[in-house]
Amino acid sequence: MDIQLLLTATILGILEGLTEFLPVSSTGHLIIVADLLGYTDDTSKVFEIVIQLAAILAVCWDYRDRLISVASGLRSEPEAQRFVGKLFVAFLPAAVLGLLFHSTIKAVLFNPLTVATALVIGGFIIIYVEKRAYHPRIQTLDAIGWGDALKIGFAQALAMIPGTSRSGATIMGGLVFGLSRKTAAEFSFFLAIPTMFAATVYDLYKNWSLLRLDDVPVFVVGSIASFVAAMWAVKSFIRFISNHTFIVFAWYRIVFGLIVLATWQLDLVSWSAP
Repeated sequence: MDIQLLLTATILGILEGLTEFLPVSSTGHLIIVADLLGYTDDTSKVFEIVIQLAAILAVCWDYRDRLISVASGLRSEPEAQRFVGKLFVAFLPAAVLGLLFHSTIKAVLFNPLTVATALVIGGFIIIYVEKRAYHPRIQTLDAIGWGDALKIGFAQALAMIPGTSRSGATIMGGLVFGLSRKTAAEFSFFLAIPTMFAATVYDLYKNWSLLRLDDVPVFVVGSIASFVAAMWAVKSFIRFISNHTFIVFAWYRIVFGLIVLATWQLDLVSWSAP
């Protein structure tokens, strides 16, 4: 068993779990750090899919009471039906655009330099959104309207560009469209479930031939690390945003992105080219 490979799996798993639900782009971080660690072969593509699924399962577990309540009320409770319907409406833009442009985006944009640029631009967008007058009109998930859900869905579709951040796009979109910080974050978590499950199934279908029995230990280690890290990150994130803005994440994105771009410009790191 390759100890170094297991260590790489642990590092990337923790990274995925910590960043999947923060507005800093988990995919972007995985692309950059995997490139830095030299883990960019075909197996790494499937590995990233598996650890993203583990992070989503952590959210399912953390919000299991709400999910069970919604599932049990789907046949008879209008409130549960509306909630699922709004998630479906918000899911549609990314689903349609993903099917149309998934392969092109992965082939052209999945590289450290694109990610770094998106991190910087996204950081400044977060600062701009936070500096606007903030008057939330939606304080609970049930108060989200159908139009609000669709608009947040289009915001989520922007995250098809690696480095943008799915959670960042949906949360910032939620703030712009009138959601409170906590409601925007929680809707982002719930919207991640169908979005990431669909992306996982699609990616596994596309990369099925790359699955090998020898890689199971690496996938298991990475998944456990991702699950545990995501559980901690979600709880900590909700507590944090109750009393803070997202400005700290914006500056983190900007600094991290500029460091990657500087190391490329100064030829200090041989990043994979676009």
